[in-house]
Amino acid sequence: MDELTIPFLGAERAAWQYPFGALLRSGAMLAAGSDWPVSSPDPLQGIHVAVNRVPYGEDVPPFFPDQRIDLAAAITAYTAGSAYVSHFDDAGTIRPGARADLVVLDRDPFDGPEREIGAAGAAMTFTGGRCVHER
Repeated sequence: MDELTIPFLGAERAAWQYPFGALLRSGAMLAAGSDWPVSSPDPLQGIHVAVNRVPYGEDVPPFFPDQRIDLAAAITAYTAGSAYVSHFDDAGTIRPGARADLVVLDRDPFDGPEREIGAAGAAMTFTGGRCVHER
């Protein structure tokens, strides 16, 4: 961002990047994912950045901190939001009859400081209702 993107865009246009907080406040549905090679494929790292606007473990100023979103909104963007834009009406939430793909985390990300969200990891992963990973 600092070396390639912001110098190319300039300060004014750079401020328009990733306006997740403004979008959420306007009532927009957010969808999040990791489908390009410049960000981590780990959704917990993306959630951490959405909440903190700083990559996990880095001591740098937040990138446009007024665009932070809360943890519940970030998780919803990675689950229900992504299911919504993919037209998967039977996914994105935990409920009877829903597609049973989910991850059990090794900690509760709501029970601790926001700066530690990125430290969470997958303890178990279920696909189609079947455990496919267990740490």
